[in-house]
Amino acid sequence: MRSFASDNNSGVHPLVMDALSRVNQNHALGYGDDQWTREAVVQLKRAFSEDAEPLFVFNGTGSNVVALQLMTRPYQSILCAETAHIYVDECGAPVKMTGCQIRPIATPDGKLTPELIAPYLQGFGDQHHSQPKAIYLSQCTELGTVYTVEELKRLTAYAHQYGMYVHMDGARLANACATLGLSLKAITTHCDIDVLSFGGTKNGLMMGECVLIFNPELQAEARFVRKQSAQLASKMRYLSCQFTAYLSDSLWLKNASHANDMALKLYQVLKAYPGAEFTQKVESNQLFLTLPRQVIDHLLSSYFFYFWNESKNEIRLVTSFDTTEADVDDFIQCLMAFKG
Repeated sequence: MRSFASDNNSGVHPLVMDALSRVNQNHALGYGDDQWTREAVVQLKRAFSEDAEPLFVFNGTGSNVVALQLMTRPYQSILCAETAHIYVDECGAPVKMTGCQIRPIATPDGKLTPELIAPYLQGFGDQHHSQPKAIYLSQCTELGTVYTVEELKRLTAYAHQYGMYVHMDGARLANACATLGLSLKAITTHCDIDVLSFGGTKNGLMMGECVLIFNPELQAEARFVRKQSAQLASKMRYLSCQFTAYLSDSLWLKNASHANDMALKLYQVLKAYPGAEFTQKVESNQLFLTLPRQVIDHLLSSYFFYFWNESKNEIRLVTSFDTTEADVDDFIQCLMAFKG
């Protein structure tokens, strides 16, 4: 069934599936000591930084907890937007794995700013208070919005001024690059991000993410933290080979650009629909809007998608790399067929 529920619901890109088939031959050394993992590491360093330490992990939550453990100690705190994935959707895993207090910050659009963070930078050196140490941000945000380079540089400069680290959750990083027309390194290493969780599952990969540690002072313990977090794959070639395919011939960008384009196509019709009101700017492949409840129920009879705030009739629609123009046209046709 085609849906607009999540880009997690999409399939695997054929070129990624081909890569998985190619590595599924003979025997290979485990735990990353294989040629395909080495090839992927070369590609990732080329895309981000030669000084980066790339570590492949199983999933997004795993990548986040590995990254945050590198940055913190249990007496410290992690600042994030109140909509952040680590606060809303990871079942307390970051708190359990780091021992840290998470401080959610209210934002109008899912984006943190130095001004929003400032009130939470209290109690430094006071043994009675958790010590602020890490800032978690998502690019794109959970509300589909995108940080600009200038916004990111302001955040990282501000954090580093206080001796804090910045972790970027890049589950939809490719969509942000497509929106901004910038390279992967332009919105990560060039913005002084300390650690990145680089995901592709939402953009054509089967599974897995890569934690890229840019800050050299965080690299020494990284492999031990990954192992202790149960994120070290024995047959790592099946994770790493996907990233080689993903980064070859800009597949990551082609997929994300298509998803964004399909979201824009959907937006152009929905914004003119009677009773539709968008609650966030459409800057990526996610759309947040309110519709009359009767219209929503009509659409749900043919399509699956999520409520974002059911009390306000706010829904989220998400397009993917494999969303077709026909998918969008059919959805629009279903919408227009409503006779309230």
